Amino acid sequence: MDYVTLSNGDPMPMVGFGVFQITDAKQCEKAVLDALDAGYRHIDTAQAYGNEEAVGNAIAASGIDKEEVFVTTKVWVSNAGYENALRSIEESRKKLKKPYIDMVLIHQPFGDYYGTYRAMEELYRMGRVKAIGVSNFSPDRLVDIAINADIPPMVDQVETHVFNQQTEARKWMDKYGCRIESWGPFAEGKNNLFSNPVLTDIGGKYGKTAAQVALRFLLQKGIAVIPKSVHAERMRENIDVFDFRLSEGDMGEIEKLDTGTSLFVDHSAPETSEMFNRWEI
Repeated sequence: MDYVTLSNGDPMPMVGFGVFQITDAKQCEKAVLDALDAGYRHIDTAQAYGNEEAVGNAIAASGIDKEEVFVTTKVWVSNAGYENALRSIEESRKKLKKPYIDMVLIHQPFGDYYGTYRAMEELYRMGRVKAIGVSNFSPDRLVDIAINADIPPMVDQVETHVFNQQTEARKWMDKYGCRIESWGPFAEGKNNLFSNPVLTDIGGKYGKTAAQVALRFLLQKGIAVIPKSVHAERMRENIDVFDFRLSEGDMGEIEKLDTGTSLFVDHSAPETSEMFNRWEI
């Protein structure tokens, strides 16, 4: 495993396991157990996923020291605001069965996220949260909160994959000491990522799949990734990306795949704001 150092000096595993859309508790527990068995030590969940308790149960059942498993969760919009965030983060901590949460992110840039961030800063100072950051924040929102907060965001988790490489956004993250983390590193298979000829041809040189090449590309760019799968074999494949290194030529060919646009959601659209602000959990 490779690690990225956050602005507070703490290490974060660069490959984590995501549990988005694994809503069945038993299936989620099994998936997390399989991931831990495969070597993952970073689990990414969220209040909105409805599976924090299943994640906590799996970690407890694994026999692995809780201190060894880096767990991220995210505060949802309906829990935004100082008081709501304090309450909901404590609820998340109890569900995760940890004395502290390794990292808490603001899930979406909507609602009273400044109140949420103040609560996160307070919990960070208390040691109840070890790292804080944001998710889905565009550069303008990230810069605004970084300038006005006492503790600038340590991570911005955004849609990042070979078709949306976040080149410009990363310049602003770097300026404010914020690490980038990719959700959707496979673009959920859009644009035929798993059979993309550029990725498959490069993979053939290293005995790797298109998916492994897509992950390796992001890792070499310094981008942490949280691929998701419910299949143990695929989990093992997704973490088996540290025994090869793409050449500069390979990296250049993959860089050409970048469209610079989202394949999922436009966070600047008013319809998106309406949808997320009305989404109660």
